[in-house]
Amino acid sequence: MTDPTKQDRAWLVLADGTTFEGRPFGARGVTTGEAVFTTPMTGYQEVLTDPSFAGQLVTMTAPEIGNVGVNREDTEAVGDAPRVAGFVVRDLSPVASSYRATESLDAYLARHGVVGIADVDTRRLTRHLRDGGSQNGALGTTSPEDLLRRARSAPDMNGLDLVKAVTPRERYGWTEGRGDWATAPARPARHHVVVYDYGIKRNILRCLVDVGCTLAVVPAQTPASDVLAMKPDGVFLSNGPGDPAAVTYAIDSIKALVGKTPLFGICLGHQLLALALGARTYKLKFGHRGANQPVKDLATGRIEITTQNHGFCVDLATLPPGAQSTHVHLNDGTSEGLSVPSLRAFSVQYHPEAAAGPHDSLYLFERFVQSMP
Repeated sequence: MTDPTKQDRAWLVLADGTTFEGRPFGARGVTTGEAVFTTPMTGYQEVLTDPSFAGQLVTMTAPEIGNVGVNREDTEAVGDAPRVAGFVVRDLSPVASSYRATESLDAYLARHGVVGIADVDTRRLTRHLRDGGSQNGALGTTSPEDLLRRARSAPDMNGLDLVKAVTPRERYGWTEGRGDWATAPARPARHHVVVYDYGIKRNILRCLVDVGCTLAVVPAQTPASDVLAMKPDGVFLSNGPGDPAAVTYAIDSIKALVGKTPLFGICLGHQLLALALGARTYKLKFGHRGANQPVKDLATGRIEITTQNHGFCVDLATLPPGAQSTHVHLNDGTSEGLSVPSLRAFSVQYHPEAAAGPHDSLYLFERFVQSMP
């Protein structure tokens, strides 16, 4: 007699052959991507909808996921859809217990065609990725042998431009602030800012509005000449997915903007600014992903607990003269910020908008508006 508990099974198979068995949820099917882990205790909806996670099979290290369901307010992608390639959890809550919930996590992923797997030993998986490094994997309900073939044939993250998959096709405006969630009242609009959308999060746009910016958001491929023709008071370089060195069109645009307008970059925007200045980037072993990452401000000595989501990093040894390292990660000493005062340009590797996460770094949006005329 067939064991009923084995009739609805799924597997996550890594490219090195390591296999994890579990129970499918969300959409049924097969998906591939880079297997990574992220450590926040809350905010799984923000993780799901962060475009920086495009192309990745995301493992939540927090064991209980889905307990507050999904709502309309916490989506971070400018569109409604989740951006992850697949989702891996330990315990999937059968109940969405929150007055804000509009549907369950299972139903939400199914509606958007995202494959998930539950009942996975995520502690074992996280240790494996931490020790061996992030690697490609395949997730689905076909055989482990088929999933292994798919994992090994999936494209490598090195050299992969994923910005084209998440950047908008057309320019758009944005006027929404954080409203009741803000820590201070929004200011009247005084600064005209052009935002490069490489896969931006909504809360970054909200934070810029709150400090008095009128926003024009443009696709990643927009030439610098078009941006300068808009006569901005400043230009913002957003977060996004993939290998920064592969986004050559963005690097070329930033080269043409440096020194002509104040620049502020976050995450991928930090890496692209560094590349435009002549520095290099490299892939981290397993990246920094979570809402509890410690960063030191080298100017003040202040320690910030930050939200992060990146797998690539700026090589500090390659920063050109005039570019200063401003922040470092306290776990491994890697780059978390740079500044070029003579060019009115600065950037950070982490996410000061903190959705979800701590609010230690919101001051950076104020620093940006202070750099504008």
